[in-house]
Amino acid sequence: DVWTDIPPLNSQAQERLGYPTQKPLSLLERIIAASSNEDQVVLDPFCGCGTAVHAAQKLGRQWIGIDVTHLAISLIEKRMKDAFPGVSFRVEGRPGDLAAALDLAERDKYQFQWWAVSLVDALPYGGKKKGADGGIDGIIYFKPDGKRTEKALVSVKGGKHVDVKMIRDLHSAMEREKAPFGVFICAALPTGPMEKEAAAVGVWENEYTGRKHPRLQILTLAELFRGKRPDIPWVDASVLKSARREDMAQQGSLL
Repeated sequence: DVWTDIPPLNSQAQERLGYPTQKPLSLLERIIAASSNEDQVVLDPFCGCGTAVHAAQKLGRQWIGIDVTHLAISLIEKRMKDAFPGVSFRVEGRPGDLAAALDLAERDKYQFQWWAVSLVDALPYGGKKKGADGGIDGIIYFKPDGKRTEKALVSVKGGKHVDVKMIRDLHSAMEREKAPFGVFICAALPTGPMEKEAAAVGVWENEYTGRKHPRLQILTLAELFRGKRPDIPWVDASVLKSARREDMAQQGSLL
């Protein structure tokens, strides 16, 4: 029960995703290969960042992974699709329509925020810490020129009422954090003054493409369910992964 030929993941490991308890893929492959046969079912009831289900898929096993947070499920979903293009699996328990999303917002404000943030490929602000967030719930990292990293701030409101002050608060956070973009996600329909205030923030022109993008964008849950996403230049996956490592490494625990 002592294996010295598989080193633990260090901070520079290519497969590292930032979870403090993440195990090397080779370790889970050895355990699964030694304890199961092809087509048998592997169950990981606390699957975190998905190393066990990744190993199970790679070794031709069936698998079931369970985790309590929507952030973890979104991370695993992305990990599996990146590692196994065309892979087919079903995600249970995640809001699949507007009614389910509103129900989650009423039951658990923070789970709703983390789920909504994951819809736009953003990281939860402050490593999923509950409490005051300064008007920021998530951050989208991107490289408009393929080199320089910029960020968009995400604010999520799941209540039945929204107002123009919320847009002003996000704009203030953008100025404070020197972020070129802000994304406001809401369950309720935005008011006319909100849309006018967002438009007044102006546009950001990408000097490399010449395209202009609204700096502060309002997206409703209904629009997100229809497939609409923030108009931000080139969200780069490698930046997202690197930022996730740095941001999530600050977590004391997963919950």
